[in-house]
Parts: sequence; structure tokens; C-alpha cells
Amino acid sequence: MESLPAHHLPRDAVALFVLVALCLAVAAAGGAVTATSVGTWYQTLAKPTFNPPDWLFGPVWTTIYLVMAFAAWRVWRMRTGEGARRSLAVWALQLALNLAWSFIFFGARMIGVALAEIVLLLAAILATTVLFWRIDRVAGALFVPYLAWVSFATVLNAVLWRLN
Repeated sequence: MESLPAHHLPRDAVALFVLVALCLAVAAAGGAVTATSVGTWYQTLAKPTFNPPDWLFGPVWTTIYLVMAFAAWRVWRMRTGEGARRSLAVWALQLALNLAWSFIFFGARMIGVALAEIVLLLAAILATTVLFWRIDRVAGALFVPYLAWVSFATVLNAVLWRLN
């Protein structure tokens, strides 16, 4: 990624702040709906042996949201026209799908519907990863842990659906 002139720095800082704020707002909304069930309904579910401990989800998701914002910011800074706009639109779609999953799984407690939705989320994350990679390899690489985590979450969602 090439450096932008110094006069772009305030605009870049504002853009990064907005993207981080957006991702943290989505995280907070998802966390709020998750909190309604994680200590009650979720505890009653039969879980596989590979289910992570509850305390792990907060730090992992917080890190993912921050990295997701930084990756989007890197693509936004490239200002490569239609490719960047399309990539950021797919990024926004995956962010919305990410939030929707929390509402479906924890809010509505519909494990099977959440499984179908997380498959769509996974496809959107993969598409974002590929699109970001084409514009900025660092941004694309930053999405790989998110892709891996949601792949794991998809397997976990499927097993939870099967067990319950």
C-alpha cells in the first residue's frame, strides 16, 4: 500500500474511527442479544467436546471485529474505484450477516435457521477475503483468521443443531 499525502491523514483517521465504531457497534448489538441466552438457554444445550469455553468468545470476537475494521480501512484507502466500492459493499453485507446470526441463533433460538444463515455468512466472508486480497494482500490476509473462526463456528452450529 503506498503512502498518501499528509493532507489525507485527517480523513484517513476519521475513516478508521468510523469503521472501528461501526464494527464495535455491531459487536455490541450482537453481544447484547447473545447475553439474553448465553447464561440460560445456551447452557441447556447438548454441546460437543470441542465447544470452546464461554469466556473465549468475547476476546476472539473483539479481535476479529477490530481486524475486520482495519482490513476495510486498508481497502478504503486504496480508492481504486469500482473494485474498492464492490469489495466494501460485500464487506458490509458480511457484517450485516454476522449480526443477523446472533439474532437468529441467540435471540430467536433457531439453531437450524442459524446454520443456513452462517453458511451464507461464510460465503460472504470468503468473497470479502478474495476481493480484499485482489486490492490489498494485507487486507485479504487479515480476513483469513475470521474465515477460519467462522468455518469452525459453522461446524459447531451444525453439531449443535444435530445434538439438539
